[in-house]
Amino acid sequence: MAQSERLPIIDPVTLARLDIAAPRYTSYPTVPEWRPMASATAEAALARAGARGEPLSLYVHIPFCKEMCTYCGCHVIVARDARKADPYVRLVGREAVLVAAALGRRTPVSRLHLGGGTPTFLDEQQLDELMASLSAAFEILPDAELAIEVDPAVTRASQLRLLAGLGFRRISMGVQDLDPAVQEAVRRIQTEEETRAAIATARAAGFRSVNLDLIYGLPRQTPVSWRRTLARIVDLRPDRVSLFSFAYVPTVKPHQRRLPMAEISTGAAKHELFRIGHDALVDAGYRAIGMDHFALPGDELAVAMDEGRLWRDFQGYSSGRGGAGTIGLGVSAIGDVAGTYLQNVKTLPRYADALGAGALPIERGFERTPDDERRRALIGELMCNLRATLAPEEIARYGDELERVRAHERDGLCILDGGDIRVTPLGRVFVRNVASAFDAYLTRTTRAYSRTV
Repeated sequence: MAQSERLPIIDPVTLARLDIAAPRYTSYPTVPEWRPMASATAEAALARAGARGEPLSLYVHIPFCKEMCTYCGCHVIVARDARKADPYVRLVGREAVLVAAALGRRTPVSRLHLGGGTPTFLDEQQLDELMASLSAAFEILPDAELAIEVDPAVTRASQLRLLAGLGFRRISMGVQDLDPAVQEAVRRIQTEEETRAAIATARAAGFRSVNLDLIYGLPRQTPVSWRRTLARIVDLRPDRVSLFSFAYVPTVKPHQRRLPMAEISTGAAKHELFRIGHDALVDAGYRAIGMDHFALPGDELAVAMDEGRLWRDFQGYSSGRGGAGTIGLGVSAIGDVAGTYLQNVKTLPRYADALGAGALPIERGFERTPDDERRRALIGELMCNLRATLAPEEIARYGDELERVRAHERDGLCILDGGDIRVTPLGRVFVRNVASAFDAYLTRTTRAYSRTV
């Protein structure tokens, strides 16, 4: 692999200056800017989306996990017995009926993603019931892309075979780190053998794409232990790898306070872990995608990157927008339709109460303005395709933003040529910094974001 694909060395002074708190831009405007939203507003957005008649993506949040991993930033409900999810599966089916009614038709679905939590907390009967409910409410297209997140330590071979029979072809497995000391620190015990067996079973059942999630910056990770984990991950040869930065946000996720913070790498030490991970993967033949994904050269993500079609949302990077928007079902699920973000309530009692009253369980959202949409497009191009172009008439309109871009250019993060912005190899590491130049809300936001290192 060419040396130029490796990360450039960053001197400590520059690294410290660039290590700021910034959004990850899975949405724009970002979630802290969203406000309470009435069900009627959500229904109107869904009606507009349904009137277009175009396929939509569907995200279903399964919040249950058997244990709480202390690093976790997801919305999770801890339960041991799968029967606890029986009422939830029925509630999601009820929400699907309400959403379909608001859309005004049995809308086609081109993508379906089951996320969590741990979707395979659901047993075979519950998974079958859930898919039957979704198929009744929506027209899941024959060539729809069906994907699921799993924890190999709690996923049975029979579940994987059932999912493959239901049409699932993409699977994402949380690994985070294979080192026993790190796993103990974050309360996520998962052997390499369990991961290897799950991959083999999934591929044999018919899954054609396997993604593994890794996290750098966890407690007790060292360069030596991290290199060992990466060598073993490369040997597993997943189609994709997500290399996420650990986001320490204890004000939002109080359980993170239980982590041994004295053993967590920050700043230059944390960046070194990312550099080790990045270089190990590109040396093994993976293409760097966006800021934290990697894919084999023939993978759809790599092709989409070359063709400028990458997209980014709450499920990470994808090879396109997947239709006219996303419907979110389940506790805390997020949707994005007709220029409007929609987020469901975050507790089971409120979710059940809303659905029992025949109302969409919406808690908050955001109706984007034309200016929001343009800024969102620019931020998305930078985050996904590492470049963006302003029309000639926009250069004066975004004069303040371009001044901030010029400051990033002086730091070597990008090249500004008129209205053309190109992110440099160094800027790939700090693409959030560059993208934040177009964030009109950032200076007003008081909540802390995770840091860019």
